[in-house]
Amino acid sequence: METLHRCAWRGMIGDDLYEAYHDTEWGVPEWDSRALWEKLVLDGFQAGLSWITILRKRDNFRAAFDRFDPERVARYGEADRARLMADAGIIRSNGKIDAAISGAQIYLDMRDRGEDFSQFLWGMVGGAPIKNTWHSMSEVPAQTPLAQDMAKALKSKGFKYCGPVIVYAFMQAVGMVNDHLVTCPRHSACA
Repeated sequence: METLHRCAWRGMIGDDLYEAYHDTEWGVPEWDSRALWEKLVLDGFQAGLSWITILRKRDNFRAAFDRFDPERVARYGEADRARLMADAGIIRSNGKIDAAISGAQIYLDMRDRGEDFSQFLWGMVGGAPIKNTWHSMSEVPAQTPLAQDMAKALKSKGFKYCGPVIVYAFMQAVGMVNDHLVTCPRHSACA
């Protein structure tokens, strides 16, 4: 019988938080619009950093950004920006904070015009997860033409910090693509 092995992410083995994220969240299809927007914001904060940095601060981000309630975040003003820039529990970047606030406004504008965020995103992958069959981490791409298309579509709506590498990481995380290695027990679980 073939031995199954978890995906070989750098720094994951032995890190309980990272292993739990891999084993329970990453690659599981997410259909909820608000949860997808939260993940896109967090992936934007990841730009230039490692995901584990964001993962370790995720609860702080949720508290700082009102549980990622787009109605509240969209109304943030200068006092909120100052509060966020003073919060050592999150990534303090003016550009990324502004992108989160404007992203909430765009999200709400889409909703108010009858455009569901989840349907918009999932429609770009045909409404179902793309199932890849990678055997080693070296095969997994950093971006794809589809991620480039999704990044362009998001940017055309005004979203920021959503280049094709960030978008592909987002697609992997929310299960739009199944990039668990075929030897990983999560590959079939997320199929």
